[in-house]
Amino acid sequence: MRSEALRTAMVWRIAARDLLSTLRDRRTLIATILMPMILIPLLTLGLPLMLGNLIGGQQQERQKVGVVGGLPPGLRDALTRDDQMAGKVVRAGVTLVTVADARQAVQSGEVEAVLHAPAPLPTRAGEASATLEVYAKLGSIRAQSGALGKVTEVVDRYNRQLLLERLQPLGLGERALTPVRVQPVDASPEQAQRSGQLAFLIPMLMLQFILSGAMATAVDATAGEKERGTLESLLVSPVRRSEVVAGKLLATTITALTSACFSVLGFVLSGLAVRAFTQRQDGAGAEIAQAMGGQLTLTAASALALLAVGISAALLISAALIAISIYARSFKEAQTYIAPLSIAIVIPAVMLQFSDFLTLQSGLYALPLLGGMLAILDTVRGAVTFPHVLLAVGANLLGALLLGMVALRSFRREEVIFRN
Repeated sequence: MRSEALRTAMVWRIAARDLLSTLRDRRTLIATILMPMILIPLLTLGLPLMLGNLIGGQQQERQKVGVVGGLPPGLRDALTRDDQMAGKVVRAGVTLVTVADARQAVQSGEVEAVLHAPAPLPTRAGEASATLEVYAKLGSIRAQSGALGKVTEVVDRYNRQLLLERLQPLGLGERALTPVRVQPVDASPEQAQRSGQLAFLIPMLMLQFILSGAMATAVDATAGEKERGTLESLLVSPVRRSEVVAGKLLATTITALTSACFSVLGFVLSGLAVRAFTQRQDGAGAEIAQAMGGQLTLTAASALALLAVGISAALLISAALIAISIYARSFKEAQTYIAPLSIAIVIPAVMLQFSDFLTLQSGLYALPLLGGMLAILDTVRGAVTFPHVLLAVGANLLGALLLGMVALRSFRREEVIFRN
């Protein structure tokens, strides 16, 4: 049978019909507009800020550290002394208490760490070396940023001080301990420096919000209409099945892109908040918020690349949702079918944090969705290339075309339409 051209006006009428149904649902509007504006700043600014405050709080808090046996007076004083800068405590010392059983004291929470020297510790360089055992919960971030971290730092300084005291009679100072100093210089692009360590979250969050924005319209326009009994009346009207699929795909893509736009706006606002916060605050919280949260700044070229990838990803996800949801008998059943799609986005997106260990060949950009994630990450880091964007967009559009054909075939099969 000869295929007929789509009537644009009819496609828009069907899309407007589905969009109106979506707009009537207040929960969908909240998920599409408000959630990206709230969750993205919380994840990209609130989470690093919370971690910074927790780590900074551990540095300025006095932890209880147990001692089994004796410690040299110099080491004991160094452990209990506060480090101050400009009259402010930047690292508080620890409180030393005597315990009988090192392991039990840590496990019970009586102390956060225990120091045990099986043999007397040296008090000057050149004496027989000894081992200082430190009992702590090594897998605990609290211990690593608190008692364990402080003990390790103080012992290193104590060893250095003993060496300096031995070198001073020889006319050698601290520089003798470090003949060669390493000065790291960040050679990454300026945008990559500003994007922060959580830049890999941006592709995942963008695609997740595209999925959540598209899901409401796609499921309501297919399984939802089946459940309400309105799909049959639409299909018996003088409208072609291809126009029905195109209209529903258009409506779903519009809601997906709306959610994507608000997610990008959320990233931009989060970057502005990070910059404003780090300019007014200091300390561990501000440093970690700046290093992890970062800022999203877009040039005209990167904005166009991000827009192209976002549109193609929205089309692909929308086509997948419509093709899957049309098989469902009810709204709830459609949500069950769609759940694995969210996992298919999360798993490769989380793996993007290890992208530095991968050789990003052009073939990876030709994979639907994954190529788009890589292109978004490159855009965020200021390393986007035109061929890679074209590959990612082309792969997404090809996938959308194939899934759209699958959806059209399903709409033409009565056993699928009347499956409930």
